[in-house]
Amino acid sequence: MRGFFLGGAVLLACAGTVAAQDPSAPLEGAKAFGGWHDDRPGLWRDIAPGDLPKPYATDSASNGADRAREPKGEGPQLPPGFSAERIASGIRNPRAVRVAPNGDLFVADSRAGQVRSYRLGKDGKVAEEGIFAKGLARPYGIAFHPADNPQWVYVAETGGVVRFPYHSGELKASGKAETVVDDLPTGGHWTRDIAFSPDGATLYVSVGSDSNAAEGMGKAPAGWIDGQAPGAAWGSEEGRAEVRAYDPDGKNGRVVATGLRNCSGMTVQPATGALWCVVNERDGLGDNVPFEYATTVQDGAFYGWPWYYIGDHQDPRHVGARPDLAGKATVPDVLIQAHSAPLGIAFYEGDRFPAEYKGDAFVALHGSWNRGTRTGYKVVRLKFEDGRPTGAYQDFMTGFVLSDAEVWGRPVGVAVAKDGALIVTEDGSGTIWRVAYDGARP
Repeated sequence: MRGFFLGGAVLLACAGTVAAQDPSAPLEGAKAFGGWHDDRPGLWRDIAPGDLPKPYATDSASNGADRAREPKGEGPQLPPGFSAERIASGIRNPRAVRVAPNGDLFVADSRAGQVRSYRLGKDGKVAEEGIFAKGLARPYGIAFHPADNPQWVYVAETGGVVRFPYHSGELKASGKAETVVDDLPTGGHWTRDIAFSPDGATLYVSVGSDSNAAEGMGKAPAGWIDGQAPGAAWGSEEGRAEVRAYDPDGKNGRVVATGLRNCSGMTVQPATGALWCVVNERDGLGDNVPFEYATTVQDGAFYGWPWYYIGDHQDPRHVGARPDLAGKATVPDVLIQAHSAPLGIAFYEGDRFPAEYKGDAFVALHGSWNRGTRTGYKVVRLKFEDGRPTGAYQDFMTGFVLSDAEVWGRPVGVAVAKDGALIVTEDGSGTIWRVAYDGARP
């Protein structure tokens, strides 16, 4: 949606300078495709399907970032009135973060094979910590069930989902893991996120693709489409690039949606009960193709991968492979700059931030290697009105990129703490940050 209005000018703060932007006129089209040099808290972008350049308009870049140390005396950049405090460091690979009903933080330390736990004091600092579970196979998604008084902590490993008995306040699991789902394919995109429906009756599980764009997969076998989910893949991609649903005990599994290359972060929108995910799209088509996205996950929908992207745009590597799917790909709700690598999403329903943030969503952009001038490496805010996305998003937490070659932080997980602060994990330096609002409204 173009031309949304938030009212008033927004102050932008970056490296000691302040500029003003009319929020009714976010950057659109090619103007929204800038690199890290253009990022600054408060800057709005609004990208539409019609803004897509043609494939191969630019060469496909290989531009991985060198990791650097966090500059002393500096930290993330935020809008006026906000502050960020590092509350934990020295973590090998902090990824998804979730908040227990009592306020404890649970963080997947994926490459260490464990789930860490943190209790925050009234000052927002870590007062106590522990290892809730270890010996896991690349844990990522975490969920509490039932939501109001959880008896279980569910953890998504790369090949399945397990659950641990849980009593409120436990920082270490008191019982052994019970396998709930054991048939998830491994390899390729290994992150598996999970979320429960508002009534707690359905466990959603995301499964990313095995490859970039299933190059060389070819046409579907004759008659294969009969009885299968729309747009489902086969071969090494069978059962992948999709969101599944199960009963809480892992029974009655089914496919909810297909064509989602890598739904790396999922959550349920409190205002509507809708399932949302953020998706890493494919590489190799140029600097600005295709867009990444955040979207509702509609039951029975097909989102395009690998044959199409952002609606009816055909991947040139699969021309003519699936004409039966032309016009059937669902267009995502919020389009994000290509190669930003969105990994985490959380809706803000707290009371600590200014009122205009309530109902909006925060998305962590990890940053990608496949762009000439890097982008991502920040946290952005998706704007919602009456529970519906406007299509626009705003730079919120930036400053992790030091130069064209170096970055010190890569945001992964976002969650809203019990006191209304925003929790952000990043695996470039292995830290957890708490973002609070302390100033007068800008």
